[in-house]
Amino acid sequence: MSTASTGAPGAPTLIPATILTGFLGSGKTTLLKRVLTETHGQKIAVIENEFGEENIDNDILVSETQEQIIQLSNGCVCCTIREDLRTTLSDLATRRRKGELDFERVVIETTGLADPGPVAQTFFMDDEIAETFLLDSILTLVDAKHADEQLNTRQEARRQVGFADQIFLSKTDLVDDATVEALAHRLKHMNPRAPQQRVHFGEVPIKDVFDLRGFNLNAKLEIDPDFLKADDHGHDHDHDHDHGHDHAHDHDHAHGHEGHDHAPGEHCDHPHHHHHDDDVKSFVFRSERPFNPAKLEDFLGAIVQVYGPKMLRYKGVLNMNGTDKKVIFQGVHQLMGSDLGPKWMPGEEKISKMVFIGIDLPKDILMQGLEGCLA
Repeated sequence: MSTASTGAPGAPTLIPATILTGFLGSGKTTLLKRVLTETHGQKIAVIENEFGEENIDNDILVSETQEQIIQLSNGCVCCTIREDLRTTLSDLATRRRKGELDFERVVIETTGLADPGPVAQTFFMDDEIAETFLLDSILTLVDAKHADEQLNTRQEARRQVGFADQIFLSKTDLVDDATVEALAHRLKHMNPRAPQQRVHFGEVPIKDVFDLRGFNLNAKLEIDPDFLKADDHGHDHDHDHDHGHDHAHDHDHAHGHEGHDHAPGEHCDHPHHHHHDDDVKSFVFRSERPFNPAKLEDFLGAIVQVYGPKMLRYKGVLNMNGTDKKVIFQGVHQLMGSDLGPKWMPGEEKISKMVFIGIDLPKDILMQGLEGCLA
């Protein structure tokens, strides 16, 4: 994975790109229209990956045209993917350089059935694209009314949740609070990295949509604190291996809870919370012992070779032998990149933390393998 995202001093400013995904009817177009028509003074190029019922309504277009790139009334531009995303991005960049188009950022709206993985990988695999654009984040819209059914029956919907840097829950006004809470709980288990936010008719402040830096190699690893707390208190662990380390309680319990008793005093308003054993799961590895860099590199390399297609997003901030700096790594599918971060502060606990989000990942193999890479 290229580390162009660090934005070296003197380097030309990269154009940030946002991937907007979500299942059919989740409100992507509503959100997009809001972003395009709001007077935020930003010039945005929108790339649409679907033509059909949902494409941008003509009322915000300047003119009906067969052209691939359409100028919108507020200075934004809109285009459809003719061949592949790479050529479309390259075409936009060329026209911007020539002064034919003016835009400051790109939003890519994927089809409701798309897997955002290959879209994200485009930004890292192609040098020309990586030198021009910076992937900022993947936003996933989840329709609170239909989400349970969609997540139960469609793996694409589960993948979209796993990839997200930010989740927006739409249509929460159509269901009761208990349903929204249960859905939030379920999504958190699939992806504890992504903050969740309820949105009403696509009304989202622009600061919650852009410049989220989900793909920056930075020293922050956001894991939902409630997710970690939920794992800290007394769920049954008879189906986990206790390595006797301080992170044993961090093992994800991934909703496979039919038949387990709740620990005394454990909060359980919604017994249906635990009835989903989704194939998209996340788990966290934490250790106070440093990693052996060579062992870890070999192990992660091997894991990515075998399980890459099932690994959606993974990220870690690591304590490595041989450096006084944090080592930051992240990946999408088979593409993995790492970078040196800031120094550990005096007195700061040197704890390595990693989160893996994927489809049916073999947690025991990963946990034991990572354990074996500790110095």
